Amino acid sequence: MLWAMIGQALDPDPSCAKALARLQAHRSRLGLAAVSDDTGAYCKARQRLPEGFLASLFRRSGGALAAQLRPQDLWHGRRVKVVDGSSSSMPDTPANQKEYPQPSGQKPGCGFPVVAYVALFCLATGAALQLSSGPYFVQDLTLFYFLRQALAWGDILLADRAFCSYAEIALLQQRGADTLMRLHQRRHPDFRRGFLLGWRDHLVTWTKPRSCPPGLRREDYERLPDALTLRELQYHVAVPGFRTATVTLVTTLLDPDRYPARDLADLYFRRWDVELDFRHLKITLQMDVLRAKTPDVVRKELWTHLLAYNLLRSVMWAASLQHRVPASRLSLKGALQHLAVRQDQGPAPGATFHAPPFRDLLDRVARTVVPYRPYRFEPRVRKRRPKNYRLMTRPRSELKAALVC
Repeated sequence: MLWAMIGQALDPDPSCAKALARLQAHRSRLGLAAVSDDTGAYCKARQRLPEGFLASLFRRSGGALAAQLRPQDLWHGRRVKVVDGSSSSMPDTPANQKEYPQPSGQKPGCGFPVVAYVALFCLATGAALQLSSGPYFVQDLTLFYFLRQALAWGDILLADRAFCSYAEIALLQQRGADTLMRLHQRRHPDFRRGFLLGWRDHLVTWTKPRSCPPGLRREDYERLPDALTLRELQYHVAVPGFRTATVTLVTTLLDPDRYPARDLADLYFRRWDVELDFRHLKITLQMDVLRAKTPDVVRKELWTHLLAYNLLRSVMWAASLQHRVPASRLSLKGALQHLAVRQDQGPAPGATFHAPPFRDLLDRVARTVVPYRPYRFEPRVRKRRPKNYRLMTRPRSELKAALVC
């Protein structure tokens, strides 16, 4: 059952009919009798599979991959984890609407339920480590509350300005984890103040908020320190075709000798990797639009997509180690294409990582190197014209009634 669900996540056709057809073909190759062609039994079996089982497998797969980091894979001897948020839509059913209401700006019957989630990734391997989900109106900081325990002593958290808050920085520091974030737009740095470390680089003191921020537990607010000493630094990014951007960072990595400003800027530049990780999940693995009609199966879909993603990352990491190719240069789409061909053949009984088919898979994946194209840019326009249909601004029942009249 798990093999069939992972196949749905990897296949461009994620329908239950295709998953059942793959299962029938696999049973035929093994000389087993065919099962019913009715997809209802398959869907019921998928519903009986415990959600916690899939979530546990996902976390174990991500943790096992992150545990394979070598000293040369660390940044200044530290593990770096990156967090970001995104969302997915799902079928417009009453059950889904109740659990994950559509955005308030959409008219009833004209939109789709949306689930929001925040995910934590390992920067070196690209593995997804943890995920927290909820309705679309829940803020990323609130969802991140359930991921904070995934950060261990010595970790560095990389995040954008949406996660830049006094409370999060302080609570993570109490766990022994450092942070590197883009400064929130409501904070305006003044480099004429504080302890100067270099050009546009200084130490400042932030004070505790006077009231408990929304979404923060009262007991967490009470144990926040009265003040924090933080480091703010600023640099400019000049990309051909775009205006020069000014980026201001805030971090708890205070030592300028051990953590030079240039190294911190280069590390924050790699935060863009999490955007690519979400693109792989939502576009390459088609997690952008989920297919389940009930909330519990929606969450199972999320866990299955994340598990399939981590399995792909594990294959890419093994290929990079065996052939000495940087894992960040390997194509996840290429790995998916090679793995999907073998996945259709079904799970081989007794197969190991050292079996010839797996070694051949690693050899093929290691050849899917993405060309190095720094500073590449394209205009944000669409060449292919959309279909000339009007947008749906009234419920389907009203539109069908108008056609009958």
